Amino acid sequence: MKNKFKFNLALSILAIALLSILSSCKKETNAKTDIETDLYASVDETTCNCGTDWFPHSQTPAPEEGKGSPFDVKSTNDSIFHQWSWQKFLWLTKPMGNSTLFEQELTLVTNQLEPVAPVDNIKLVLSDIGQAGSDGILLSNVNFNKERDTVYYGIYANDILLLNSEIAKAAILRDTTRLDNSEAFPVGSLEVKTSWVKASSIPTAELATYYTTEAYIKSEGLVTPVALLGMHVVGVVENHPEFIWATFEHNDMAAFYDWAATTDSDIPVTSNQELLFFTKGAEATIADITYPSSGPPPAIENVFTVFQYGIPRTAGNKFMPNTSQNDASTSSNLNNIEALNKCVSDNLQDVFKYYFYNGSVWANTDGLSSEEQIAMLKNAGGSIGSAKTGSHARGALGAFNITMETFAQTFMNSEIHNMNSSDVINCMFCHTASASIKINGVKHKGKSSALYFSHIFRSYLSVDPETSINEIEQLRLEEFMELVNAKTKNK
Repeated sequence: MKNKFKFNLALSILAIALLSILSSCKKETNAKTDIETDLYASVDETTCNCGTDWFPHSQTPAPEEGKGSPFDVKSTNDSIFHQWSWQKFLWLTKPMGNSTLFEQELTLVTNQLEPVAPVDNIKLVLSDIGQAGSDGILLSNVNFNKERDTVYYGIYANDILLLNSEIAKAAILRDTTRLDNSEAFPVGSLEVKTSWVKASSIPTAELATYYTTEAYIKSEGLVTPVALLGMHVVGVVENHPEFIWATFEHNDMAAFYDWAATTDSDIPVTSNQELLFFTKGAEATIADITYPSSGPPPAIENVFTVFQYGIPRTAGNKFMPNTSQNDASTSSNLNNIEALNKCVSDNLQDVFKYYFYNGSVWANTDGLSSEEQIAMLKNAGGSIGSAKTGSHARGALGAFNITMETFAQTFMNSEIHNMNSSDVINCMFCHTASASIKINGVKHKGKSSALYFSHIFRSYLSVDPETSINEIEQLRLEEFMELVNAKTKNK
């Protein structure tokens, strides 16, 4: 096939012996819908507990992901995605001496997918403070522990993603017509994004509930203890080349918008206690979580969650209508997330019991062949993450992380209470198969590949002597602003 290239890796040398997920699910209802309606193919209203083999944490196995896994079927249900997300997080955070598996076995990389060298034997080197998609900066609440600090970000990738990225880039650079292609990262490819703050920003009593480690803060030239705030777990499983986009946070870091109110206008968000990102007694509005279309980026400390667990709501705390999932599937997602969070917390004995799963999002690929999956992802373009009826996104349609997408929960310019399904944002709003790439100083716009769901791979393609890191970052920002402007223009 013209412009087609194949990855020829001996992935068997990297394969992990995967064990089965042993789960306990209480089935309540099971209704089927026609795939042709573009609704979720199997609505499985369940309450699923965590796997019995996930504990103790030191022995958590990696989840099944490839052939013969729960994803290797024509028709899926919500629970397998949520279970994969939690088990993958537990496997990544599995204790290994004084560290964790993800710190020991994954590679810390820059936003351009280049390895970050340790400094004075400190593996965690932090320099990135910009929010996902934008330059917004999140600050901790100075009243929480008499110190205000900036949130830092670190990205990790596994060997499968790194090796395939290297091969793909080499093939594309040999022939730039291959910027449009029908390839995808193989099953097992993994990215992990983490957020951290200096441990000194958190009271000693509270700090005992955070995972902490030593980090080198590049801007300050110092080694200091830092606390893990959140984590994106982004992995490819069978039949899902778009990755599953799962996210985790520490408990009680910010306030929540009150959807129980039935008024016609917003009620300012407040808190009756000091939180890491919210001052006691302060009032916050949509302006506090809005990225400006012009002017300097915000540096804000009083922020809040719009949709808990990424489940879109409306006044009276009802499920948002006119989304790509019906109420039964939305309820199933919520039930699974809440049940899994409780089950894991009840069974964990270490510090990670104080973290929770805030949902995940994926695309509906049920019934599609591998070729059809790629074609769907490419043809969907920027609409792949849309929450509106008829779109492809499934799961927690408003999935986000309060420490990473603080200013990208919505792009409403008015009141949150008036939100509808066209205003809902998730990871796949920015992470799509469409991209702009700069190679040897030449910008190639509107190129298409499932490989481009990975932003760090997009940027890695542009790394060359003719293109500076600042130019690559500006290219990503331009993409982001184009998406924002298109979203607001279509309102």
